[in-house]
Amino acid sequence: MSASASHDVLIVGSGHGGAQAAIALRQLGFAGSIAMASAEHDLPYERPPLSKDYLAGEKAFERILIRPPAFWSERKVEMLPGRTVVEVEPGARRVRCADGSTLGYGKLIWAAGGVPRRLGSGGHVIRSRADTDALIAALPGARRIAIIGGGYVGLEAAAVLAKLGKEVVLLEAADRVLARVVGEPLSRFYEAEHRGHGVEIRLNSGSETAAADLTIVAIGIDAAVEPLIAAGAAGANGVDVDAFCRTSLPDIYAIGDCAAHENRFAGGARVRIESVQNAHDQAVIAAKSVLGAPEPYDAIPWFWSNQYDLKLQTVGLMQGHDELVVRGDPNARSFSLVYLREGRVIALDCVNAVRDYVQGRKLILDGAAPDRSKLADPAVPLKEL
Repeated sequence: MSASASHDVLIVGSGHGGAQAAIALRQLGFAGSIAMASAEHDLPYERPPLSKDYLAGEKAFERILIRPPAFWSERKVEMLPGRTVVEVEPGARRVRCADGSTLGYGKLIWAAGGVPRRLGSGGHVIRSRADTDALIAALPGARRIAIIGGGYVGLEAAAVLAKLGKEVVLLEAADRVLARVVGEPLSRFYEAEHRGHGVEIRLNSGSETAAADLTIVAIGIDAAVEPLIAAGAAGANGVDVDAFCRTSLPDIYAIGDCAAHENRFAGGARVRIESVQNAHDQAVIAAKSVLGAPEPYDAIPWFWSNQYDLKLQTVGLMQGHDELVVRGDPNARSFSLVYLREGRVIALDCVNAVRDYVQGRKLILDGAAPDRSKLADPAVPLKEL
């Protein structure tokens, strides 16, 4: 098996992480050859709009490209579309693709993301442009739509489809939506919002089915790391990386949704963080490592979700909290949830409360232990605590 081409840096995956890795390498002065192998056929594009404004038809595909087409050729980043990497050979420094081609590398940055979980009955998923295009094409013939999964993607799709006038029923196996990622007051707030927009929400519906013209499965992703694990990389939930985004295999880095790393904002636990922020920031860390100027990853996690006229902004990680303070009145549709562990602020969920989001970040970074009554009072700015 001879390599058909070899590159100084080969990036596997063309999502936010892969794109930013290439951008950062050039910004930091890397002059070697860079190639990006992707299972998809499109240039790198933003993923969050797939369940929001792209699905709604409010943004054309060209508007969600991460960079214009000329950007990549000007910076000599070779695009290798339609290449699904199925095998990694660390000793030979090459990968094999599903089409039989092979690619050599000096350094490998694995940014393959995740694969959406599916159910035996099929249904649409929302992970790639092709997924959303297929869903959009099927919508005219569908009056009633079932969404399985009450996470962010399921809820965002429900909001879009309700606005498009569809009958939407959402099935969630847990006893509340967003159960893994937010506190109960926020779950109940979003359930009420969706029901107010005509979405039927069925909780505790693990084995339940619903009559529908079309089904969307939104039950999370599995990290796309099989070739790395098969090659001997350490990892259980994803592939393990150190503070510099290095896997246990020589000259192979991993970033983004598929990379499990020890995170101080998770109390030092090894976690995978599925967010644009994490992919973007880890890409810069990997690029610096490739260039021999390693810098440890220590970015505070943040996320966002748009549903109807609600903008949710999250900073920090709430897992492991032992106290929850509701700041403001959910009925006013502008409020925050503040999560604490051992008296210190570890995360905030801010609904239409941008000032809390911006100022709350410093409370987390400082390990602040504020007075609870002031914390609960939206008239007291967080920066004063």
